Amino acid sequence: MRLRPPLMVVVIGFAATVAGAAQSNSCTRTVRDALLACQLSAESEFSVAQGKCDNVADATPRTECRKKAAAALKEALSSCDAQRAVRAGACVKLGPAPYDPVIDPANFVDKIDNPYFPLVPGTDFVYEGDTSSGLVHVDFIVTHNTKQILGVTTTEVHDIVRTNGEVTEDTLDWFAQDKDGNVWYFGENTEELIGGRPSTLAGTFIAGEKNDRPGIIMEAHPKIGDFYRQEFSLANAEDYGSVESFTDAVTVPAGTFTNCLKTPESTPLEPTLHEAKWYAPGVCNVLTQDLATGDRIQLVRIEKR
Repeated sequence: MRLRPPLMVVVIGFAATVAGAAQSNSCTRTVRDALLACQLSAESEFSVAQGKCDNVADATPRTECRKKAAAALKEALSSCDAQRAVRAGACVKLGPAPYDPVIDPANFVDKIDNPYFPLVPGTDFVYEGDTSSGLVHVDFIVTHNTKQILGVTTTEVHDIVRTNGEVTEDTLDWFAQDKDGNVWYFGENTEELIGGRPSTLAGTFIAGEKNDRPGIIMEAHPKIGDFYRQEFSLANAEDYGSVESFTDAVTVPAGTFTNCLKTPESTPLEPTLHEAKWYAPGVCNVLTQDLATGDRIQLVRIEKR
């Protein structure tokens, strides 16, 4: 007998109970849709695992195989619910309106000089930190390359992460600043690597493609309590930023910086991940810290290329 819970009944029941309330709330509907997709994906993976168990000839290991598959399903569904909770909490702050920012190329300028996020081509922000994964070294290189996205000329940043000397992430990011001074994040082409070989492209998106949307990576006039989307590619790239302080002092290998902006960040894709970033006026990001583990990625130096 298969250990298959009646998932579809649960999902349909959930959808029925929230459908009425969600009709005029785009954010709530998005939460519902993402939960359904997550649950169906979990059920799909469970079915595949069960199919493999069916081909284990011996009864005892076959039973163990099914138990492991059921446990994996339970864990996956728990993760789906945790993602739902993060998205639902964000909806309380973001409100019910659809997330569909108007992007007018005429409203953007040709340089990024926001005091907390200045990106001068030819600049390499070098970061390092001892983490639970090992020694992490990051080069955040502002290139001279540009890319047209939604008609906007964006600045390309090459972000390279090395863990214990080995490249583990290689990303191209695209940013642009509007006339008000907000810095927008228009997408990324990212790959994670294991042993020098690509393992996943998860997180890759370009604003305007597949209904993905840009977000604000740095506000022109941040205020304490602000909460905003930094990117929006549902179930693929969903970071939230907020504003907590303007007065923090931060000491890192590159020096001591005062009056730093602190921005806690979160994502439903990693519900247990809670980190904060500190930005020094006139410099950019000087520190990223995992608030659960204490791991710190610190600015070591700024180089010109």
